Amino acid sequence: MYPDFQYLLQSLLGVEIPEWVGIFKTFGFLMALAFVAGAMVIVRELKRKEAAGLLLPNIVEQVDKKTGVKKKVAVYPHQKVTDIIVVAAIAGLAGAKIFNAFETWQDFLQNPIDNLFSRSGLTFYGGLIGAGIALYYYTKKYKISFIHFADAAAPALMLAYGVGRLGCHFSGDGDWGIFNSAYITRPDGSLVLAQAGEYEAMLQKVPGFFTKDFGALNAVPSIHAVAPSWLPDWTYAMNYAHNVNHEGVMIAGCTGNYCSVLPVGVFPTSLYEALACTILFLVIMACRKVFPRPLHLFGFYLILNGLERFFIEKIRVNYEYDWGFLHPSQAEIISSGLVLLGAAILLFYKPRTGNPAKSQ
Repeated sequence: MYPDFQYLLQSLLGVEIPEWVGIFKTFGFLMALAFVAGAMVIVRELKRKEAAGLLLPNIVEQVDKKTGVKKKVAVYPHQKVTDIIVVAAIAGLAGAKIFNAFETWQDFLQNPIDNLFSRSGLTFYGGLIGAGIALYYYTKKYKISFIHFADAAAPALMLAYGVGRLGCHFSGDGDWGIFNSAYITRPDGSLVLAQAGEYEAMLQKVPGFFTKDFGALNAVPSIHAVAPSWLPDWTYAMNYAHNVNHEGVMIAGCTGNYCSVLPVGVFPTSLYEALACTILFLVIMACRKVFPRPLHLFGFYLILNGLERFFIEKIRVNYEYDWGFLHPSQAEIISSGLVLLGAAILLFYKPRTGNPAKSQ
């Protein structure tokens, strides 16, 4: 993995890179890239809706810098994208931290300050909900049609999420899947196919790693799945060597800041999500004119997003709530709600006024 640019450049160039380059973090870079990608898409979509007369400018008074004279200027929604991104980033970060605190409540109670202000521990759905609430009030304040804004944001949200998941993957931030018992890690950090009994032996060799999240060795979730010959092994299992969270065991002979590796392979779910969301982004872009009513494209996004996350949760490591015969994760609960909300929008929402045929 490449927790910072020092490791990334050393891997790409095959030469020693100064340690100071490590101040640039891979996760932060790809998160910034996610915001840039999302901003580019939403600007394009806002301009398209403005050209169709669906989003109108806000007339404001501005002082001419040369003459000092006040004049009225038309400010279109796409011209406020920088402000929109800043609002979404701040509210999204706050929401992500708050929801993560609920998901890891015991850890939060033990050290609330560190939990809230640490660089790790971000819950996507908390960020989505927090940003959504903030942007609703922002659009109301600046008289931007929220329903058309939401439709313009739908493909941008899907693409940004996919790019952001690459940050999780390449930094090795712990956002991975359950164990794949077909692969184990050698002392040098390499991942190899496990021989008969080797996975079970690894459970006994480093029990602390397995039981810290699951309580007992017999509760450790795993699936035995060998990659087919036409796919590389890393599509089915990765051990996230040099991960940013220092998870796992030490790599023999390793020196530097990041010398940890998972003792067995895990499913690279963040990579799966990055690929899935890129495909779903293309699907949403292709379907922009399929839905005749405003907000329906956003409802379609909610359904796709919810389904994608619900099914990926089946092979992810997450805290599960005890509801008797049900044991859902926080993401499964919220994703199910998003699917239902999206379906309700498609089935029941109708615009109050205007020609629905011009909604897109």
